[in-house]
Amino acid sequence: MRVIGATTLARDLGKWQDDQPAGRRRTAVPAYRALADSVRLLVLDGRIPLGVALPSERDLAAVLELSRTTITSAYAVLREEGYLVSRQGSRSTVALPELVAGRAPVPHRDGFGEPAAGPPIDLTCAAMAAPAQEVQAAYARALEALPAYLPGHGLEPTGLPVLREAVAERYRRRGLPTEPEQIMITSGAQHALVLLLDLLAAPGERVLIDHPTYTNAIEAIKRAGARPVPVPLRLAERDWDLDGIRSSARQTAAKLAYLVPDFHNPTGFCLDEAGRARLVEIARETSMTLIIDETMADLSLDVQPPSPVAAFARGAGRAEVISVGSASKSFWSGLRIGWIRAEPSMISALVAVRSALDLGTAVLEQLAAVSLIEAADRVLPARREQLRGQRAALLDAVATELPDWRCTPGSGGLALWMQLPTPMSTALAATAPYHGVVLAAGPRFGLEGAFERYVRLPYARGEDDLRTAVTGIAAAYRALSGGAELSRPALVI
Repeated sequence: MRVIGATTLARDLGKWQDDQPAGRRRTAVPAYRALADSVRLLVLDGRIPLGVALPSERDLAAVLELSRTTITSAYAVLREEGYLVSRQGSRSTVALPELVAGRAPVPHRDGFGEPAAGPPIDLTCAAMAAPAQEVQAAYARALEALPAYLPGHGLEPTGLPVLREAVAERYRRRGLPTEPEQIMITSGAQHALVLLLDLLAAPGERVLIDHPTYTNAIEAIKRAGARPVPVPLRLAERDWDLDGIRSSARQTAAKLAYLVPDFHNPTGFCLDEAGRARLVEIARETSMTLIIDETMADLSLDVQPPSPVAAFARGAGRAEVISVGSASKSFWSGLRIGWIRAEPSMISALVAVRSALDLGTAVLEQLAAVSLIEAADRVLPARREQLRGQRAALLDAVATELPDWRCTPGSGGLALWMQLPTPMSTALAATAPYHGVVLAAGPRFGLEGAFERYVRLPYARGEDDLRTAVTGIAAAYRALSGGAELSRPALVI
């Protein structure tokens, strides 16, 4: 059983006695109730993974310098509200009440009006429109190059040599020596992840993940029959809990991890070089293979992009680090080109796995991707500048329309991970279409209904669309909060 340490829990609680829910008089709240409320919010935010055991009452009392009676009473409140499940002969484990666990009530249509006229603004997808001129030119060059490939069968399970070399050169320019034999071209990054899970994740295998993380990665892990093990990000610090990763790997014997350290989806956070070196060291210590999702690596907005995680895995006692990349976020999602960087022996094993799924990636798209990757230094700066402007517009609109929402912006990527004052993300996503916006609720990016206090807001659309969308979201938020005491939602307290 995974156990969260008393010191770790105390760190995550922070100044919990000074951070009580709005609307409560601090002087009237007993310490045990305040502690229970703070633990509950950590559970709802996904910072305490479901299924783990809380520290013993004695250990937590010592670390927090409280009486054991206070801790016992706080745990009793959490059990009564459904946030702790006790089984005879074992520790109490973290859970979610049935009404909260991803099944927040969908608001009745009455009072919310008819659906907005015209198509809603879709904020469920964090992907930019194509740089039309550059993409058209890339396909034109691809058509010119295509006749040379027509005499062959067109099936290359590892990809066209010219694209493998272009991707290898991309890694070399980022400081990671790479040969074409270490590259497999796939039909997007999701396809790459499915191939790797098919090869590496046996049924029941535990796979460590960031929490929150990319929603389709969670589904891919589950469909492979594996068990995702969440390690919460340290949202306030914009950082990864590397101690938590080490502890979780040891406690669960996980031999595989899927992590997004490059402008993380959905938070936009970026793991620094010191953290990357330490992550690889943890992988060595625990004999854990790292699958590193680099699909956002080109979208650095505020910092110099760090070296690839795999660059820290060289030398004696090397760790197994597999990199997954894509042209989708950098150029266009309609260009279904991704890749895997791994050792040649791993690439050969993946070829055998791939034959059961498909026989290769479309030749024309591969040739177009070559042109775009070679033109990256010309294309990407303008796209990054566009994203900076759109992010600023989104932050400004939220500050104006939803001033009680909070966000710690990441240093890149395509989205903001917004914190709501109360756990109502699912209800908000259900209501927003009546106000012209389609949202992805926070629990989509976590496990077992976590992140009801969060919603992902991509800034991949134009500034006018983003401002209009926030106006619609604010209207939906007001419709939900009208007549309700948001400071004390009945489902939670």
